[in-house]
Amino acid sequence: MQQLTRSVVVIGVSAGGFEALKLLLGALPADFPLPILIVQHLRSGSGSLADSLQHFCGIRLKEADEGDRIVPGIVYFAPPDYHLLVERDGTLALSVDPPVRYARPSVDVLFESAAESFGAGVIGVILTGANDDGSKGLQLIKTAGGTTIVQDPADAEVAQMPLNALNSGVADYVLPLARIAERLCTLTMGLK
Repeated sequence: MQQLTRSVVVIGVSAGGFEALKLLLGALPADFPLPILIVQHLRSGSGSLADSLQHFCGIRLKEADEGDRIVPGIVYFAPPDYHLLVERDGTLALSVDPPVRYARPSVDVLFESAAESFGAGVIGVILTGANDDGSKGLQLIKTAGGTTIVQDPADAEVAQMPLNALNSGVADYVLPLARIAERLCTLTMGLK
């Protein structure tokens, strides 16, 4: 069964992201069976998104550190001004390589590394945002056999990122924000 190959959820979000993540992560159970990696476009000097969101969520949130081993039931955030990558051995890497799609951290960088490391085991999610970062990465996830979810642009605070992702033609699911947590739980049912 394809469900049993699921390994990681990767989420890309930009403008409007705090409220979107508050709703999505707040709706996930504390024992969600996969690790979740998130890139939210943040500039250097921004506070910890994990700390700001934790009291809205049952699931554990943390800012990613170099070499962290990804663990089911933990949400890892890219630190401001660092690309976040997942390695084939299930650890995280941080990079100060140049911005990609005008962003560091870049959604495309995370999605590409996840697709290379986990192939069909990746669930990629694009949420609200004001650019096209993540569209290329979502295509790579789909090409690798992964599952792709895009927030319905009509439901997004800023529609450009979801619209660009939809234009790539690889969305398995187009859902309002309020239904994405439920879909993630359905896709990972039986993995606990």
